[in-house]
Amino acid sequence: MVLVFLILCGIGWIVWQLLALRPGRSGPSIPDDARAADGVRIKVEVLNATQTRGLARKATLYLRGRGFDVVGSGNVTEQRLKTVVYDRSGHPDWARQVGRAMAAPVVARPDSSRYLDVTVLIGGDWRPPPLPFHP
Repeated sequence: MVLVFLILCGIGWIVWQLLALRPGRSGPSIPDDARAADGVRIKVEVLNATQTRGLARKATLYLRGRGFDVVGSGNVTEQRLKTVVYDRSGHPDWARQVGRAMAAPVVARPDSSRYLDVTVLIGGDWRPPPLPFHP
């Protein structure tokens, strides 16, 4: 009897975990039109501020798929819980577009020594969108 109870509890836990990890349930909703405007080149730098390997690469692919020009990516030693978008070139509307695509707040941090418009620091809250299924 105890063994049956433990098996049922285990199956229940697995089902709960699978439902919690379903796409569209985790993280904020990103609008489909959150992309770069046509004819505008927004230069973006993506930096992974977590210990999750490959997150900057996934964010780079995601932003490029939305029309942003990701000119650099990498890791930083600073660890962040929340993703943030920095406006580097004084174009707050461009930074808001990137922030909307990443579901992240925008902070003005002008830096004329960088040849880019926006820096994205990926925090622990960002989840890459699910990959499309191609049977």
